[in-house]
Amino acid sequence: MAVDTSDFKNGMHFYLDGDVYTIVEFQHVKPGKGGAFVRTRLRNLKTGRTLEKTFRSGERVEPAFVERLKMQFLYRQGEELVLMDLDSYEQIPVPEANLGDQAKYLKEDMEISSLVANGEVLGYEMPNFVELEVVETDPGYRGDTVSGGSTKPAKLESGATVQVPFHINTGDMIKVDTRTDAYLERVKK
Repeated sequence: MAVDTSDFKNGMHFYLDGDVYTIVEFQHVKPGKGGAFVRTRLRNLKTGRTLEKTFRSGERVEPAFVERLKMQFLYRQGEELVLMDLDSYEQIPVPEANLGDQAKYLKEDMEISSLVANGEVLGYEMPNFVELEVVETDPGYRGDTVSGGSTKPAKLESGATVQVPFHINTGDMIKVDTRTDAYLERVKK
């Protein structure tokens, strides 16, 4: 049961060259001359790499049915992360490389999703936003305000380092977008 380009939407999964890809973003284009087409940015679920591909309007793809299993991060063990399946309570060691760059935002007891298609684990998905405590940053000075555009590095409790505004201090809880590594806001404790 193939779907065509008119059915595309962000987050949709389908097979391309034997791998499962998800649509990060897409745009329907109708030029003055020639046929319409769909410009897409895709992410390979297994490798995490992104790819830009153009489809002719009406081109068909085979959808992939991806199941999201709830997992909980328990602890790090060397180069492995120990995750627990929240349905079966089975503990599964997973190489940290399987989570890619997003592993730096993991803290104990955090929930993540395991993406499974045809019984094979394709990858893991972190929450889009996490709230973490700043454990190390330069002190803020009087006159540092929310606006201004200047930033400084801050080390978070998970080990990740992000750029934050000058008014953020050690001990503050902040909200971070895990997809872009961007500071969003300070969170009330």
